[in-house]
Amino acid sequence: MTLVDTPVALRTAARWSPSDAAAMSADFEGCHPGEIIRWAVDEFGSRLSLSASFADTLLIDLAVKVEPDVEVVFIDTGFHFAETLATVRTAMARYSLNLTVLRPAATAADLWNHGSDTCCGSRKVAPLERHLVANADAWMSGLRRDDSPQRASAPIVDLDLRGLVKINPLAAWSAEAIERHILENDVLINPLTFEGYPSIGCWPCTDPADAADPRAGRWSGSDKTECGLHQ
Repeated sequence: MTLVDTPVALRTAARWSPSDAAAMSADFEGCHPGEIIRWAVDEFGSRLSLSASFADTLLIDLAVKVEPDVEVVFIDTGFHFAETLATVRTAMARYSLNLTVLRPAATAADLWNHGSDTCCGSRKVAPLERHLVANADAWMSGLRRDDSPQRASAPIVDLDLRGLVKINPLAAWSAEAIERHILENDVLINPLTFEGYPSIGCWPCTDPADAADPRAGRWSGSDKTECGLHQ
């Protein structure tokens, strides 16, 4: 496990254009996530990272079957539930993860003094950006189209705001296929899921919610729907 506080680094211009990403995304519609992950590993090698929130280990379970040494990145904001940190430790033991833990700067903003947007930007977005800009050409996330209406049209392959290739192998996978894989492979699930938390973030901004609207418990009472990692 590696703890990282990486300074911002310059990187060369992206080799991919938006049209390249859109074409590849269309080609992957209907493909199994394992095929998408295999392509990503072959295409980007050690310059590929996987960002995990540890609400579950579904994407990790799929990815390590393709490349056991794929870099898994966890952003330790300082405000995670104890159950989330316990899931990280259990996953480390089960999968022998090549885990990189990112942490915010000591002077990072916090919710109570600066508001949720600034807190998320300082404690989530900035650490991930520093790491990816310095170390990756592409990254994978567990984003799914059925997470929320705002994610319903999420592409399988995209370019993020940094020009990095962003790959969402689970985007189009059906709920039935996901449930089957979880059961057949004993995928780790954050125990908070069974206590009414279908979407799990930092404890000050996460409440229980109806499973029919998984992200309704995130920043409840506000118009906020995303932390900024997927924008």
